[in-house]
Amino acid sequence: MRQLVLWLGLALALMASPALAQDQPATETPAVEPATDGSELDYAIWQQTAERAEAEIGNRRTSSERLEEIRSQLAKWRAALLNAQSANSARIATLRQQLQALGPAPTEGATEAEDISKRRQELASQLVKVQAPGIAAEEAYRRADGLIDEIDRTLRERQADELLQLWPSPLNPTNWPEAAIGLSDTLLRLWDEIASAWADPEARGVLFDNLPLILVLVAVAVALVVYVRRWTERFAERLQEGASVRGRHFWALVASLAGIVLPTLGVVALTWALRASGMFGEIGTSIVGALPVAGFVLFAAAWLGARAFPRLQGDGAVLPLAPERRAEGRFLAVLMGIVIGADQLRSAAMDAQAYSDATTAVMSFPILLMGGLVLMRLGRTLRRSSELEDKGSNYSLRLIQLLARGLSFMGFTGPILAGFGYVQAAEAVIYPAMLSFALVTLLFILQRVLSEVWALITKADDKPGDALIPVLAGFGITIASLPVFALIWGARFSDLTELWTRFTEGFTLGGATISPTDFMVFAVVFVIGYMLTRLFQGALRTTILPKTKIDQGGQTALIAGVGYVGFFLAALVAINAAGIDLSGLAIVAGALSVGIGFGLQTIVSNFVSGIILLIERPVSEGDWIEVGGVQGKVRAISVRSTRIETFDRNDVIVPNADLITGRVTNWTRFNLSGRIIVPVSVAIGSDTRQVERVLKEIAEEQPLAILNPPPLIVFMGYTPTQLNFEVRVILRDVNFGLQVRSEMNHRIMERLAAEGINIVPPPAPPAEPDPLKTAETVLALADLVHEERPPVAKRKPARKTPAATDVKGAER
Repeated sequence: MRQLVLWLGLALALMASPALAQDQPATETPAVEPATDGSELDYAIWQQTAERAEAEIGNRRTSSERLEEIRSQLAKWRAALLNAQSANSARIATLRQQLQALGPAPTEGATEAEDISKRRQELASQLVKVQAPGIAAEEAYRRADGLIDEIDRTLRERQADELLQLWPSPLNPTNWPEAAIGLSDTLLRLWDEIASAWADPEARGVLFDNLPLILVLVAVAVALVVYVRRWTERFAERLQEGASVRGRHFWALVASLAGIVLPTLGVVALTWALRASGMFGEIGTSIVGALPVAGFVLFAAAWLGARAFPRLQGDGAVLPLAPERRAEGRFLAVLMGIVIGADQLRSAAMDAQAYSDATTAVMSFPILLMGGLVLMRLGRTLRRSSELEDKGSNYSLRLIQLLARGLSFMGFTGPILAGFGYVQAAEAVIYPAMLSFALVTLLFILQRVLSEVWALITKADDKPGDALIPVLAGFGITIASLPVFALIWGARFSDLTELWTRFTEGFTLGGATISPTDFMVFAVVFVIGYMLTRLFQGALRTTILPKTKIDQGGQTALIAGVGYVGFFLAALVAINAAGIDLSGLAIVAGALSVGIGFGLQTIVSNFVSGIILLIERPVSEGDWIEVGGVQGKVRAISVRSTRIETFDRNDVIVPNADLITGRVTNWTRFNLSGRIIVPVSVAIGSDTRQVERVLKEIAEEQPLAILNPPPLIVFMGYTPTQLNFEVRVILRDVNFGLQVRSEMNHRIMERLAAEGINIVPPPAPPAEPDPLKTAETVLALADLVHEERPPVAKRKPARKTPAATDVKGAER
């Protein structure tokens, strides 16, 4: 984490100090790097480098910095050896092809021609000779790769040991006096340095000579840090208020960047002034050199806080917080910068003095405690915002809530670890958490900048952040920031370069090595081939085929076939250009094809059916077909399915297998003529010959009716109430069958009415009985029956017997 902070302020430190390089120990052997001009590698030098690296790796006293240097040398050798493995590759391929041309070597006991045998031996000898450099390079490459792995493992173990190192607890009062002594010793040394310089007449003379320059630099520093910074903030706020909707955030952001640059330059001017005084020794110079970095961190934190928690907040704010919450967020952001800057100054003042672990733990604990409290408070500010909870459906806000919980957890865990003595573990928790929050805030700001820039380019006023290009660009920036997150959380730069090296080397699948370079070559060549195919298809469609006698369906099938062939050829050429050897994937592809065959058999069947449709062309675009109870016109035939537009203007997607294996009626495949049948019913008793004559005249007067063969009037039969006829007419274009049928029905009604021929009305449906009338009828019939019934003489009731009772019960 400290290295990352130092990298952020490296340019500022270079401005403040002309020389920052440290001298290497005199005992180190000068590094010998491999040649990169294409000449052959000196394996004797490589042998010496590898032996020296093995010796230093085996020595536990070798510093981590020295191991990193050795690793850098080995990485350069490894890259050179990897390139050397492909030496003579073209010659090796040629020799192998020559050996294959000679045929297989004779088996034991078999003989071959003497000249062929002699030539085989010569080629084999040449092959062994040209393969030797590649084999040697591969062996050396494996050795370098193994040494690099050993160094990485050693450095990771050391890093883990440092994080888990237990120091004296800073909460133990017995460690406080020692820490007080260390602090007072540092202050006394600083005072002694200044006093000694002041007592030196020569140093005092330098101070007086540089006093005008010192005063000017101090005045510039105060103006830039105090006044100009305030003016910059106010100007950015006025710009955001007065600017137009399009681009106002962008220009306000550009103006606000002066709030980082100008105050940091002020701190650099102050550093120059302090250096020009000549009053500081070793400790003072170290502290002064750390001021630009600390100032940059402080002003950058304040700028990020002002952007994340602005005083003026619009509707599209990333954090829709209340004004008091935003003010608290800006204050906490400044405290974060103060915490990180304070740790940098403490490290610059005391680390070089080699104080005890107890002193370092006690002096670091207040800073870590303040950092933990700031993180917990910041997480609470984000998490308890009522506006944030109301808009929790936004993905960005949910991500911020998750970040807030993480900040609270880190802020709570860090001081506890430091209190138990795990100070380095606490530093590895608190400071990376702060920097991660700063980086996440910066990503949101960059996303807003990209949206504003895109709005300026496209002149869009409505929600530029919803456009696809800014979203994709923001996603790319987020992916690119992952290595920065890894560095923040303790990953070494060499770890990232190692991952990149492994990625560029590719991966092995089925004996074939595929690298990202191969993918790029494949993609470029394939895209070029695909574009050429599309251009050729366009030329066929617009220039060549219209001048031929091929019908529209055949032209479409030919264009589609050219597209599939071009697609296949482009893939083959791309694979060949990328140098991808697919022979090693034969077994893997064979195994996968079995499982894929069962799962994709329907798709494969439709694909093959689509090819058959394009070749045989039983169905073409524009045909009127009927398949599976669906009628309509064919609009498009693809490899997998066919799109049919019904007469209701609905699109029906039919799998091609249904068109091949099912029953298909094509009304217009070879010609457009077709027959329609119009049924006609007239009243019984009508003159059948007259009806036949009228219907034939109506059919023949239709413009689309074909007169050879002439329309046919068929007397289909009769019923007790009607005579049934059918008018059968063949039309030149059956697509107009409905219009012709409608026109004929109109003419039939007119002519039959004029001829006095009655049309049979439809039979009337039976009337539904009225319940009320039915009930009245039943009651009247009952009264009539009661009146007409003769009187019956009264008889004595018979004596009931068990048998009679049973008979009545049975009757009931």
